[in-house]
Amino acid sequence: MAFGLDSHDVSAFKFLFFMAVLYGLFSMLAYSVTHMKFIKPLELDAPVDRFSEARAIEHVRVLSKEIDGRQEGRPGLRKAAEYIKGQLEVVKERARSSVRIEIEETTVNGSFTMIFLHHGIALGYRNHTNIIMRISSKDSKDTDPSVLVNGHFDSPLGSPGAGDCGSCVASMLELARLIVDSDWVPTRPVIFLFNGAEELFMLGAHGFMKTHKWHDTIGAAINVEASGTGGPDLVCQSGPGSWPSNVYAEAAIYPMANSAAQDVFPVIPGDTDYRMFSQDYGNIPGLDIIFLLGGYFYHTSYDTIERFIPGSIQARGDNLFSIIKAFVNSSKLSNIHQTNSSEVTASTDEDERAVFFDYLSWFMISYSRKVARILHNVPIFIFCIMPFFLMHSRSRSWSATSCDFMKGFLIHTAGIISGIVVPIIFSLIKVQFSSQTMNWFARPYLAFMMYIPSSLIGLLIPRIVWRHFPLTQDILVAKTSKEALSDEGRFWGAFGFYAVLSVAYLVSGLSGGFLTFVTSTFMLLAWISFCLSVKYYGRQSLRSTMFYMIPLVPCLSYSVYFGGFFSEFVIEKMGMMGALPLPWGQYVPEFVVAALIGIVTGWCLGPLLPICGHWLARKSILHFLLHLSVLALALSSQFFPYSASAPKRVVFQHSFQTTGSSEIVEATYDFSVVDSNSLLFLFRHAPEVARELEVPSGFSFQSAMMSKRQDWMAIFPVSFLFSNSLKFPAKGDDILEKYEFFPKLSVQNSYSNSTNGLKRVYLELSLGSLEEVWVAVLNITGPLSSWSFADNVLPATETAENGPPSYILRLSGASDENWNFWLEANNSQALRVDLAVLDQKLVEPAKKLKGLFPDWVDVVAYSSFLSTYIL
Repeated sequence: MAFGLDSHDVSAFKFLFFMAVLYGLFSMLAYSVTHMKFIKPLELDAPVDRFSEARAIEHVRVLSKEIDGRQEGRPGLRKAAEYIKGQLEVVKERARSSVRIEIEETTVNGSFTMIFLHHGIALGYRNHTNIIMRISSKDSKDTDPSVLVNGHFDSPLGSPGAGDCGSCVASMLELARLIVDSDWVPTRPVIFLFNGAEELFMLGAHGFMKTHKWHDTIGAAINVEASGTGGPDLVCQSGPGSWPSNVYAEAAIYPMANSAAQDVFPVIPGDTDYRMFSQDYGNIPGLDIIFLLGGYFYHTSYDTIERFIPGSIQARGDNLFSIIKAFVNSSKLSNIHQTNSSEVTASTDEDERAVFFDYLSWFMISYSRKVARILHNVPIFIFCIMPFFLMHSRSRSWSATSCDFMKGFLIHTAGIISGIVVPIIFSLIKVQFSSQTMNWFARPYLAFMMYIPSSLIGLLIPRIVWRHFPLTQDILVAKTSKEALSDEGRFWGAFGFYAVLSVAYLVSGLSGGFLTFVTSTFMLLAWISFCLSVKYYGRQSLRSTMFYMIPLVPCLSYSVYFGGFFSEFVIEKMGMMGALPLPWGQYVPEFVVAALIGIVTGWCLGPLLPICGHWLARKSILHFLLHLSVLALALSSQFFPYSASAPKRVVFQHSFQTTGSSEIVEATYDFSVVDSNSLLFLFRHAPEVARELEVPSGFSFQSAMMSKRQDWMAIFPVSFLFSNSLKFPAKGDDILEKYEFFPKLSVQNSYSNSTNGLKRVYLELSLGSLEEVWVAVLNITGPLSSWSFADNVLPATETAENGPPSYILRLSGASDENWNFWLEANNSQALRVDLAVLDQKLVEPAKKLKGLFPDWVDVVAYSSFLSTYIL
């Protein structure tokens, strides 16, 4: 044969080609679903009783283009609030007489403690704006249970916020118009909360839940968010109880929900307002619905209308309108005015964390945890009883059959594990021989090209080893062929693997067990089909193999859909997952992506291996896959990791160490990155920036001036994502011309109690003449025992770089008045207060330096004023 291949090798390559075509078709289907190719956005002239993406995008255009910056401290945030309120007033004027509309603009103030990104923190805030609209029928009562729809109109630092969260506000404005212009009159009130302080750690939602008169009428909450610019509007969190997910399953026109997301969500850096409504302050049944794709642009200057995935807002709007109506009409909608709170707690405890998932956005399946405990245990029950069943149906002992099942289980487990380990090994080799990592970041297909073939190698290696594992010797075996027993052992071993995983999910309290439950269910159908076909076509026939594969098609297509979407999401997020210390930090993203693709490949191909594996488990196939992996590794090294469509994130802080109200001790330019390609990589590929900073050719971290974590206190706790940050000397003269006064903390009064040793200090914080303050952060070290914030409750302590325990306080909100508060110590030792104030204004030299970065870099730049006080 050509190339030294025998007929079996040729058949193997034909089957491999068939598999590539089949999974290519699955991938095309999955891509069309996740990128909204099946959604037709409606235009501006769409009927008034339909949601229109084009009308919503016009709102986004105003919020993200015509209004310059919706960050706290900037004039654009006030303009955005005025625009939203004006649009709601227009809607109110068009309302029919049967509809009552109330519009309020409220200012919220408060303080509380929380754990954010695993760090304790206290937050004090004032003068943040919420815009609220309540739509109800004329006959409704103020105590009627209502449905809350929440979205925030502030945007993150340095971002126009088209996706996050201009798309949310625009969708809500169009929904409010749609409710008024349609024939539907809500039988229960619908409340739209446009909150103005989510990026500052959910302050607007907290203020609403703590102070607004309507907060205790809410019976269901829908939080609308964006972690990208479109794609699936995924239900990432649902609860308490299964009622919200059941409502969504029944009502969503394009269902996009997955309870496995609740298992993954805590790992992703960030949080949403859902936490305030359904966890920390409300226990309100609700949904957390988030755009997840387009994560390259999340919290960057590239978050613009042009980056939207067409059809995404249309699908969101159609879904939300149907879901809102379903919640309003649900007999289970209630609030604390109608239901005893203890009864609510009891009911939600009995039915905690539902299991739900959509199938290609065509339909959705949802069931309670109680049902899951029964369903997800069925496969393991079948696995355990099959040896007894086979013992009676053929002349073979229970022990021999069970032993072969366990061999099959171990071999399949080994295959899945090696399918993850082999790509990891390839990723480590790649980093070892490359000067940069994340070459796949701007081109995810490179990651699939590198790690899918290597993962398939790992999956097939145990199948080859299986040939050297003889079946359990049993003298009673007489009529069943060795091939049949081998297929039987391999299949039931693999089936048992997925059955055990389903039970493991249940025991661990996770909600993703449906993934393996569905796999085992379809494998059982495929096995029945295969056994029937063998009687007609033989065990080694390709037709029999096809009869095994056909029942698995729905399962495999879903695996590619969910696995591909999740892989794309993770790859996009790797640009903001944090920089770990070198040299090991550069291995982490490659390790994570290789392992992830190995897991997904095992999930997508694993169910086929027991029967189809013999077609591929040949040395010629392994050699081909090995060469393909090496070629992909070599090819990927030729690509640059970043582009304007997948930018590298850089944080640029112009730091001023001050003393008094108008004196600068030191000025520096501080830089950090949030992925594994360090600042050395950045300066190597951005020569104009390196020249401006006078970075020498032999520059290294050993010879550089390092920026410590406390230098980045203004953006705590995001600073914990940084590593190997650098600082460079800067001039401070320009800032003296811009601002007359700098932030300053002053002691107004103090007293000591000799009886109990308490010392209380009354302080005043002035923000000086700064123009666009985003936040002020205080790091308080010493014997602090109480303060005037958060009902005198201190947050969990923080320890930085082996220093003493300290307490972090963030203060935000524009005002002409200074902050006045007190701190109390439980002994006579001094309190140390480190102050960092973030101002969004830059002096001209800093603006010039920022402008030197290439377009494949997104720079978040600001000024930070640092000072220290001993009290």
